[in-house]
Amino acid sequence: MQMDAKSTKAKQIGAELVVTNSKSNHELLTDLRKIVGRRYVLTGDAATWRYRKGFRFGNGPALAVVRPGTLIEMWRILGACHSANKIMIVQAANTGLTGGSTPDDDTYDREIVIISTMRLAKIHLIKGGEQVICLPGATLFQLEKELLPIGRVPHSVIGSSCIGASVFGGICNNSGGALIHRGPAFTQMTLYAQIGDDGRVRLVNHLGVQLADDPEEILRQVEAGEFKPGSIMDDPNRRCSDHDYQQHVRDINASTPSRFNADPSRLFEAAGSAGRVMLLAVRLDTFPKEKGITDFYIGTNNPDELTKVRRHILSSFNSLPVQGEYLHRDAFKIAEKYGKDTFLAIQYLGTARLPLLFALKGRFDALCSRFSFVPHDLSDRIMQLASSVFPRHLPKRLYDYHKRFEHHLMLRMADDGVEEAKQYLSSIFPSAFGAYFECTSKEGEKAFLHRFAAAGAAVRYRTVHRKQVDDIVALDIALPRNGTDWVEHLPINLTGQLEHRLYYGHFFCQVFHQDYIVKKGFDSRTIEQAMRVILDGRGAEYPAEHNVGHLYDAKPALVSHYRSLDPCNCLNPGIGHTSKRLRWRGNSLA
Repeated sequence: MQMDAKSTKAKQIGAELVVTNSKSNHELLTDLRKIVGRRYVLTGDAATWRYRKGFRFGNGPALAVVRPGTLIEMWRILGACHSANKIMIVQAANTGLTGGSTPDDDTYDREIVIISTMRLAKIHLIKGGEQVICLPGATLFQLEKELLPIGRVPHSVIGSSCIGASVFGGICNNSGGALIHRGPAFTQMTLYAQIGDDGRVRLVNHLGVQLADDPEEILRQVEAGEFKPGSIMDDPNRRCSDHDYQQHVRDINASTPSRFNADPSRLFEAAGSAGRVMLLAVRLDTFPKEKGITDFYIGTNNPDELTKVRRHILSSFNSLPVQGEYLHRDAFKIAEKYGKDTFLAIQYLGTARLPLLFALKGRFDALCSRFSFVPHDLSDRIMQLASSVFPRHLPKRLYDYHKRFEHHLMLRMADDGVEEAKQYLSSIFPSAFGAYFECTSKEGEKAFLHRFAAAGAAVRYRTVHRKQVDDIVALDIALPRNGTDWVEHLPINLTGQLEHRLYYGHFFCQVFHQDYIVKKGFDSRTIEQAMRVILDGRGAEYPAEHNVGHLYDAKPALVSHYRSLDPCNCLNPGIGHTSKRLRWRGNSLA
């Protein structure tokens, strides 16, 4: 292959692209436009704004945003950007909560090109739908829709799928998900491009599919789904999901958490890579759709009762819950008001229209960013105001439990597990501290939807109350499986600096999301450091499922994984507060 640049020579050797010298920005942009077309190369602050700004955190400059329409274009973009000595951030839906798919301020030693993959959204069903091969822009919602006619579901089917999160985001970040049977998103069968220590760009095919030898022909075949009979093979040494998680989470006497991002057992090539390779295709297991779903709603003022429920079910039930979601009373209240528009949008528009709604919101915010006199969070304020005109939206029994109980647990059972849950819960409730009820289908649906809406409520609260609030400290933590004291007790000097403390999470995995809304006049970074000291004393691992992004320090296992994948430090450098410099030189630009 001959690159289109006078000052740069690049030649194809097998599945490698050898790059020499560098090129100017003008030459690079010219090359990128030749690769994808002028329409799909965005430059300028306004045009690139919604790609440079994270869903919750993260913001920084970028030379350009490139939107490839084929895998071959992605491969050629990688070569062009690498030859121009640019940093590359490969971004899918940009729905992450820790800023891991956007630039982080302007302290890099090279310019950044963001590669947005959302035009590449194909999904190929293989092995009768028992597995799938997904391309970079495929979303969890899209995958769920593809599998519905054959009675199967993907790894994750709630939560982030409603706002268009990508399949690749889950794999790259070892995202946990709420489904107890399946564990974190994980696969060992992928197709990716990697820049080696020698500066060579290599295509690595670990999909378990026999394909051509030429890199561009491999990419064409995968994108088209041209898999010859007998070409799809199983590898006994590689898996397409975490087959051991059910047994793992049942080990309630283990002194380690059930899942967390830096767990070395789940760091494998692209899995947990945080974008340190250019991932081009993933092969994943799918799962039979559960039948006979019944939801139970538990409330108590004694957290020990929920601990007893968790330990008994994990150790004694034949059927694990499908989901078990925790919500504290304060988080219930904040979500009821500040997550209301999200709840109503899903209820009335359905999940099918929600990705479009968020895309339109992104375009509106980008338009507003062009005018200094327009609040940059105008869309959020409009949606908050609009939601306030609607009547109360939750079932009466949920409001009743909110008044009566501090701690709430939503338990979703399927098949034989339904009868197990009925017999057990009726044997321990009502108690002196708690009670439960079996939900109607609408109550169950709304209870879990309310729990989902809690995830964005703190951000909306900050938007509406910017004069009273400094910022948010958002932590997701994993507590040891043998831990029983899961309720956080903060010292008075910290609680006095906080407007609200919001707790919610995946109870049976002991994974909790903790959002602290900091009062004006107090420093969020100082508070966060104090929180981490407390968490270390509790034996917690963090982050649990949102990955380090630009908020957390990457632990040694993650740093080692990143360095082995990207020794040149060209793809998404700086993640986990690691070095942003070429070849990992130093830890900062100071």
